[in-house]
Amino acid sequence: MLNMLGAVLILFASTLAGFYKARQYALRPRQLRELIAALQRLMTEINYGLTPLPDAMNKMGAQTKEPVRTLFLHASTQMEPPHGLTARESLQAGVEEAWGKSAMKSDEREVMLQLSYSLGTSDRQDQTKHISLAIQQLMHEESRAQADQVKYERMSRSLGMLVGALIVILIF
Repeated sequence: MLNMLGAVLILFASTLAGFYKARQYALRPRQLRELIAALQRLMTEINYGLTPLPDAMNKMGAQTKEPVRTLFLHASTQMEPPHGLTARESLQAGVEEAWGKSAMKSDEREVMLQLSYSLGTSDRQDQTKHISLAIQQLMHEESRAQADQVKYERMSRSLGMLVGALIVILIF
């Protein structure tokens, strides 16, 4: 009886791990689309709204979902008077704060860190060019993420259950 309970727990845990991995594959393209949309709105705010960068990032944070919300809100608060960090430092801090909670990978993280070096250091046109470049790179990553989702999402679910079954068979 105890052996059967252990087998069920092992199978359940490995199936949950497979479903978790599949969810990561499904969340990544969605989060990338959210980040791309936020960057497009940020570019509009900078270029046409003439909004200061901390206020624009605060607006983006208010309009987006997690983990992109955390990225922009944290960056916005880091630029404000008590902290007084530069745009680069605050965006990097926002990336560090939000990335552990996201399904995005290091390639997207690197794009955002590269963007941080150009924000707040040049005129509006140059900043919008850099944001536009980051958007293009993120769109490429989104298409790769969608391909990975199609390839690996279903396989992850099945593999989690099968690995659990294999462990149960090997133990018993």
